[in-house]
Amino acid sequence: MDKSDLETYQVQLSQVELALSADAENHELISLRSELKELIELTQAAIAQQEAAASSSKAEASKKVAVAATASSSKVWAAGDECLAKYSGDGQWYPARIASVGGSGENRAYSVVFKGYNNTELVNAGQIKALPASHHHQGGPAPSASNKRKLSKAEEEERERKKKKNEKKVEAKAAKAKEQQEKQQSWQKFAKKSEKKGIHIAGVTGTSIFKTPENPLGKVGVTGSGKGMTGVAPRIKHKFEVTDDPNA
Repeated sequence: MDKSDLETYQVQLSQVELALSADAENHELISLRSELKELIELTQAAIAQQEAAASSSKAEASKKVAVAATASSSKVWAAGDECLAKYSGDGQWYPARIASVGGSGENRAYSVVFKGYNNTELVNAGQIKALPASHHHQGGPAPSASNKRKLSKAEEEERERKKKKNEKKVEAKAAKAKEQQEKQQSWQKFAKKSEKKGIHIAGVTGTSIFKTPENPLGKVGVTGSGKGMTGVAPRIKHKFEVTDDPNA
């Protein structure tokens, strides 16, 4: 029930009253008049109740806003605190972390870092407020696209620059890996051709380039060096002999 219904009932009642002035003994009109009067009274009571509820709800909301504002203004913020901060680019509130606090006691200034954007902005006490109770500090749901602010032109250019830089790094790594693979394939082809010609390249045909003689006291030799195995030289004790010859 609203005011438009009340006006309709009142118009109908005036029409019934007019009809009764011409036919005062009409029982149907008398009954209809009684019903319309009851409807008008019920509608007026309902409207009054709705207005009282709306007024109460409005007062409660104003009280909550006032309490929140008082709590926000009286809260002592410190570096590392999480909050909502107003972004100057679009005037919207976004989750942020206070990086540092400066200014005087009555005129505090806060350097905040917006989460997900990592850009820093200087705000005053009226531009930060506590996070809502529904906000999850850890593991909370990611903000929807509608709640994300648009990046500025400088931020868009910086993101594009980083994207291109990363793409170049990936391309360079891929090119280097391809070059290494081509060198490896070229060497394998060379080794196979050499093997077909009877040239055995140590380390490729399955033989080691290092060989040792059967004598456990022998020394290691390198195959393909053109020299034979290093012989085992017997160890003897040097004897110093005194001689009178000055030229000796």
